[in-house]
Amino acid sequence: MLTQELEEKLKAIEQKYLDLQYKLSSPEVVSDREKLSKLGKELREVEEVYGAYKEYKRVISELEQAKELLKNRELEELAREEIERLNTEKEGLEKRLRFLLLPKDPKDSKNVILEIRAGVGGEEAALFVADLLHMYQKYAEEKGWKFSVLSTNRTGLGGYKEVIVLIEGEGAFSKLKFESGVHRVQRVPATESGGRIHTSTATVAVLAETDETELHIDPKDLRIETFRASGAGGQYVNTTETAVRVTHIPTGISVSCQDERSQFQNRQKALKILYARLRDFYERQKEEELAKERRQQVGTGERSEKIRTYNFTQNRVTDHRINLTLYKLQDVLEGKLDEIIDALTEHYIEEKLKAQV
Repeated sequence: MLTQELEEKLKAIEQKYLDLQYKLSSPEVVSDREKLSKLGKELREVEEVYGAYKEYKRVISELEQAKELLKNRELEELAREEIERLNTEKEGLEKRLRFLLLPKDPKDSKNVILEIRAGVGGEEAALFVADLLHMYQKYAEEKGWKFSVLSTNRTGLGGYKEVIVLIEGEGAFSKLKFESGVHRVQRVPATESGGRIHTSTATVAVLAETDETELHIDPKDLRIETFRASGAGGQYVNTTETAVRVTHIPTGISVSCQDERSQFQNRQKALKILYARLRDFYERQKEEELAKERRQQVGTGERSEKIRTYNFTQNRVTDHRINLTLYKLQDVLEGKLDEIIDALTEHYIEEKLKAQV
C-alpha cells in the first residue's frame, strides 16, 4: 500500500508530466532549441515514474471492477482469480514506484576514476591487478564507455603495483560503485613450480570524477612538484622534469603522474585524480560523523573490506556481501559482470526500500 505522502508525490509528478507535454507542443517552445532541449530533459526525468503510476492506476481500477464481480455467483470464482493476479501486479508496481521515488545518488551519472592496487601477495598480486584491469576494460567496452589509463606503476613480469583509469560513459558510477573493496584471488601462480594454490589480494577504489567547479580547493593548499620520469626497467630516463606530484597540504593526499611526456598533461591528470580522491575523502569523513548508510547497505566500500573471491581451480567467483557464487570465472574476467552488478544493485534497492518503510 502506498502512503498518502507517496500518492501526493505521484500526483504532482503526473501533473508535471502533462504540463511538460503541453509546453513541448507549443509553437513558442518548438521554435526555441534551448527551451526544447531543457523541457525535453525534464520530461525524460519524470516519464518513467509517470508510466509506472499510470499502470498502477489501471490496476487499481481493474481491481475495483473485479471486486464488483464477486457479487455475481456465476462469476465469483473467475473474479477471485483475477483479483489474485491483480493484487500481485499491484504489489510489484508499488515496489517499483517506491524505488523510483527514492532520492537519486547525484554521483550515479558521473564518470569514474578507478584505482586498482596490489595488496598481499607480491608479484602474484601485481599480476592480479592486471587481470582486474583487463576485466574492467572489457566491461567498459561492452557498455560502450571510454576507457583511458591515467597512471601506472608497472612491475617486471607484466603486473602493476598500481593503475588508475578514467571510465567515461552514461551511468558508469551507478554500475561500478559497488566494486570498491578488497578483491581476493586463489590460484596456482605461473611462477610456482610446486603447484600450490596461493591467495593474493588487490584493492579497488571507485571514485566519482570531480572537477574544480564541484569542489573548492584553495590553490595555496596545493604543493606542485616536478621530477624526472623513468621508464620500466630503467631503459628510458627523461632528461627533463616532466613527472608531476601534486599534494593537498591540509589532508596530505598526494598524487604523482609520469606516464605522459608533457609536464602539463601529467599535471592535468594528477589534478583529476586528486580532486576525485579529495571528494571521496570529505564524503567519507562526513558519513562517518553522521553514521550514514554506507555500513548498512551493500558493504561499506571500505578499502579494507573483502568483497569478492576469484577461485581459478574451481572456476568460481563469490561475492561475499550477498553470498552470490557463479561458476563462470573466465566469463567474469572477460568483463561479463552484469549478473554480479545487477544482483548487488537489486540488494541495495531492497535495503533502501526496507529503510524507507
